[in-house]
Amino acid sequence: MSIFNEPKIDCHNHIFDPVRFPYRPDTHYRPSGQECGSAQLFMQVLDAYGVGHALVVGPNSGYDTDNRCLLDAIAQSGGRFKGIAVVENDCTLETLMSLQAQGIVGVAFNPAFLGVSYYTGTAPLLKMLQQLGMLLQVQVEKDQLPDLLPLLNESGVRILIDHCGRPEPRDGLSNPAFQALLTLGRSGRAWVKLSGLAKFSHEPHPHADTWPFIHELVRAFTLERCVWGSDWPYLRAPERVEYGPQLKLIEKLFPNTVDRNKLLWDTPRQLLGWASDT
Repeated sequence: MSIFNEPKIDCHNHIFDPVRFPYRPDTHYRPSGQECGSAQLFMQVLDAYGVGHALVVGPNSGYDTDNRCLLDAIAQSGGRFKGIAVVENDCTLETLMSLQAQGIVGVAFNPAFLGVSYYTGTAPLLKMLQQLGMLLQVQVEKDQLPDLLPLLNESGVRILIDHCGRPEPRDGLSNPAFQALLTLGRSGRAWVKLSGLAKFSHEPHPHADTWPFIHELVRAFTLERCVWGSDWPYLRAPERVEYGPQLKLIEKLFPNTVDRNKLLWDTPRQLLGWASDT
């Protein structure tokens, strides 16, 4: 069976719809042109490639803590989408509960953009996420993870690491930050997205310099704690990115259909709470 005919969940993507939802005036970056994509367009992309569900991630670019576009996309999807929101560090329990009722399953931390120190003092927020059973999605890069780990380890919250932890391929597998990520994976309290290869690769598609990192992540986390994401619509992509070739790369890296079913369907479905028959 082709990967295009297998059940799939896309666990990392964004909606940029500035016509219906103008960007915040103070945004640091305003996605435009081919970087934009509405909820309706994204659902057509998913239909074209046989993808059943999507975890839509609220972006720092354009919208930051304005989650109206994200919530509208979830509402339009008829249960097909769930979301990861960006919130203020002093977000209240009532706000989190309201977001959860509208299909938000977690909150994003982005040290890769804001730095680790930005999240100092967020222990109360993490406690509330843990209390509500929500995820903490974390995007770090290069050597940032060890500095963030004390906060994560104390929180007890379920952790979802973005884009393979965005390691530096030239530093190799023995880099302490990547080894810390593998240790986190072996702890059994974190999941990782095998996504965003273009964000840390030094090579064009198919980004072969990232493959050893993917294989090590799968060994540490196991496929019970790995998910896949497209990163559609490819904000600030260094080269043209296409949805189909990304899926074919997953088919190459995971030639066993049982393994692909775990990565693309069973694990994300269980993690994010979709019923087995949807």
